[in-house]
Order: sequence, then C-alpha cells, then structure tokens
Amino acid sequence: MSGSEPRSPAGADHVQLDSRPILPTTDGNENITEVDAFNTRQSLDPAVEYKMNHQRRGVALIFNHEHFFWRLMLTDRRGTMADRDNLKRSLTELGFEVRLFDDLKAEDVRQKIYEASMDDHSNADCFMCVFLSHGEDDHIYAYDDKINIQTITDMFKGDKCRSLVGKPKIFIIQACRGDKHDDAVLAHDSTDSSSESLANETEVDAAAVYTLPAAADFIMCYSVAQGYYSHREIINGSWYIQDLCETLRKHGSSLEFTELLTVVNRKVSYRRVGMCKNTNAIGKKQISCFTSMLTKKLYFHPKSK
Repeated sequence: MSGSEPRSPAGADHVQLDSRPILPTTDGNENITEVDAFNTRQSLDPAVEYKMNHQRRGVALIFNHEHFFWRLMLTDRRGTMADRDNLKRSLTELGFEVRLFDDLKAEDVRQKIYEASMDDHSNADCFMCVFLSHGEDDHIYAYDDKINIQTITDMFKGDKCRSLVGKPKIFIIQACRGDKHDDAVLAHDSTDSSSESLANETEVDAAAVYTLPAAADFIMCYSVAQGYYSHREIINGSWYIQDLCETLRKHGSSLEFTELLTVVNRKVSYRRVGMCKNTNAIGKKQISCFTSMLTKKLYFHPKSK
C-alpha cells in the first residue's frame, strides 16, 4: 500500500449501533455517533391505557398466613384475617375472581401459583397475587418455609405465561421489610389523627423483604419501604391493607392505579403507633411504596353488565 492511499484501519468503515456512518472531523478524530437501541423519534401517547374490556377482570390469589410452624420461631399474625376479608370484599367489587388460601405450606403455595400461571388468561384483563405474611430478604414465608419472590414472579413472565403478555401483573406484599422504625416528623400540613380503641394493639411483622426486579407490565406493591417495620393492628388488620382497601372502594373504578397507590402512601404516612407491647414502636410511623414496570395507564373501570 502506497503512502498516498487512504488507510482503512479495522472498524473504521463500519457502523456502531446505529445506521449513521462515521463522519470525518476537522481535527482528524473520528466523529462516532452512537444511538440507543430504541427509535427516539417515535412519538408515544402518554394517555394510552391497558385494554380492560375483556370478558373477565381476572384472578386474584390471596395467600394469607396467620400461623407458622413452630421451628420457624415466627409470631402469629393477629389481625391478618381482617386483611384477608377486607381484600376479598374490595377486589370482588372491582370484578376480580378472588381465591383465598390460608396457612398453606410452601410447596402448596408454589403449586397453586404454578397452576395459576398455566391457566388461560386470554379473556382476562389482568392478574393479581397478594401475600399476607412475614418476610425476609427476597423471600416471603409460608406456613413451614420461606419462598423466593423472584421465582414466583418469573412464572408470569412472557416466556412462561403467554396469555398474560402485555397485561398488568399486580403483586401486593404485606410483610415487614427491615428492622427500623420510621420516626415521626411533624409536617406543616399534618392532619388530625384518628382515635383508636385501646384494645386495638399494634404489632409489627418480622424480618425484611427487598425490592425485586420483575419485567414489563409488572407492578410490585409493598406495605412498607425497604428497611422498615410494617405495622398491623390485631383487630382491624394492617395499616397498609386497611388504607388500600378503603381507597379501592372509594376510587378503585375511577382513579389510575399508580395514582391510587400514591394516595395510599399518603394515608399510611399519616398513621402512627399508639398502643404496642414494644414500647420502642410507640409514636413510630410507616410509609408504603410500589415499584412499577407498567407501560400504560391502568384503570379498573366498571365492567358493563
């Protein structure tokens, strides 16, 4: 090759991650332009909604755990039956086919979830799964053992559950997510606190549950932010489920779901522990949270009769 011929070093004439060729520059450096894998010029309608006019709303599984095998050394979750019944009423009103399971062993929980993932959801709007239990790290407790939450959500990903592809998959986890109490801070717009019965003692759920990644069209709803205790009243049930169900009954058919969950966050944040055997918990607060991988707006508009 003569000195007058242009040099073509390896890779100098190929395209990197896009359809634009390498452009010459005045300073002799290669002007390489790279683009993301998506077409950034594509316009997206921010108001687009999930299609929620299928024949059925969908199945809602509720795994409720009050008692545990003694070797786990976990306390009974008094008040969880109120949560279970509250959820059943609220979700039924929204059109869900609610299936209740109490104190199942871990293998039975996995089997019920596997069967649900194998069901045909073609004529359903969405799917929901609720856990009322103790938690630890990335696990939730059944009666006799803990279950990895990731293995549960994986069953409903597109390659495993084709009939739910592109449909909302909602997971609600009422469990403790840490070992810290949220201290009360007076806000300038603080609200009046509701009166509580002295007999309605507050308890905390044990251990911790971490935020987990899922996939597109999943939304993970947690009773408490990671690292903190989740509170449960032995008569009325957990703060989070109480406020979630009340908000669902008032606004479930009209408010977009992530907006509704934000209202729930606010309601839970107004509460504080009154009567509790753990004196360190008195006066403490809680904040719920959610992680959304939804790709459209989610509404539970009433179904036509």
